[in-house]
Amino acid sequence: MSELRTDRLLLRDWRESDLAPWAALNADPEVREYFPGVLTSEQSEASAARFQADLDARGWGWWAVEVCATGEFIGFTGLDPVDEHLPFSGVEAGWRLARTAWGHGYATEAARAVLDFGFGRLRLPEILAVTTATNLRSQAVMRRLGMTRNPADDFDDPDVPEGPLRRSVVFRLAAGAS
Repeated sequence: MSELRTDRLLLRDWRESDLAPWAALNADPEVREYFPGVLTSEQSEASAARFQADLDARGWGWWAVEVCATGEFIGFTGLDPVDEHLPFSGVEAGWRLARTAWGHGYATEAARAVLDFGFGRLRLPEILAVTTATNLRSQAVMRRLGMTRNPADDFDDPDVPEGPLRRSVVFRLAAGAS
């Protein structure tokens, strides 16, 4: 079992009880605003199974995020190798939280724990974060984490249909820079 703790959050393995709130989060058009569409319950359940399989296999990946004070599941955060077909390589940090969890600093807090794990435990030389050019909320989290963007790294995501969501930005943080 792979867990990370912060003052307010527990990043942990996925549980059966996470599946319904995870599906609701992924069915919320506002949460999925910067993705090509919402996910079905089946797609959400399959993603949680993949995330847990990665955690089991390597001890890190996309953790479920729980609020310690309440035990409430609020989303996910973690690290994952960048897809091979993208124009860069490395390990990416990411997060997705339920709307009710927005505005509490949870994304930044969880991502800091993930960065500490990536640099400290995995000894990564650099961690990336990727989002659409229009997702200013995620970009603000990236900046709060000390990540920086070089516009020369911007790219059109081949997994996204033509349109306003295709243009993506890459933020980077080198080990020792945070």
